[in-house]
Amino acid sequence: MKICFATNNPNKLKEIKSLLSSEFEIIDLKSIGCTEEILETHETIEENSLEKAEYVFKNYNVPCFADDSGLEVEALDGAPGVYSAMYAGPQRSHKDNVDRLLKELKGKENRSARFKSVITYIDKNGHHAFEGISTGKIAEEPNGSGGFGYDPIFIPEGETRTNAEMNLEEKNHMSSRARAFKKFVSFLSEYSLNE
Repeated sequence: MKICFATNNPNKLKEIKSLLSSEFEIIDLKSIGCTEEILETHETIEENSLEKAEYVFKNYNVPCFADDSGLEVEALDGAPGVYSAMYAGPQRSHKDNVDRLLKELKGKENRSARFKSVITYIDKNGHHAFEGISTGKIAEEPNGSGGFGYDPIFIPEGETRTNAEMNLEEKNHMSSRARAFKKFVSFLSEYSLNE
């Protein structure tokens, strides 16, 4: 079964493919000829995920799923949230985003945070959404060289290491995207049997 993942982010693609059985072939936007940037114009992670999936399905007529994720920091009233990718500006620099977040948390005792991911799948029968949450805290400084985004400063609950200090298999046990994706894979397995 061939499904488009509405991304051109090689890190996300690698993370998702590592969770999937060979029964499913995941292709990216470039593979279907989609070179335009799909805008995220909404105020919630759920709406942005749906918007991206709908855009691809309507314009390229291929079963598609899209994800949107955000880091929600308790002491910052849930920021950066839906603006996580562009927290430090439109250049979408992981380092700049991490630096801004650490600066804003300086001197704050409460470092509780959570990653929230929503995956929306759409095909001719409609759409379905799957949510994953990973709770933890923000480290005092970046550690580790793996992962991407806020991984060097996010320490999952029950861990002493950041996401960036873990290998992909370890991260996939607890990441919000992996948790949402496992729900999606479970749905797909039953869905394809009933097709």
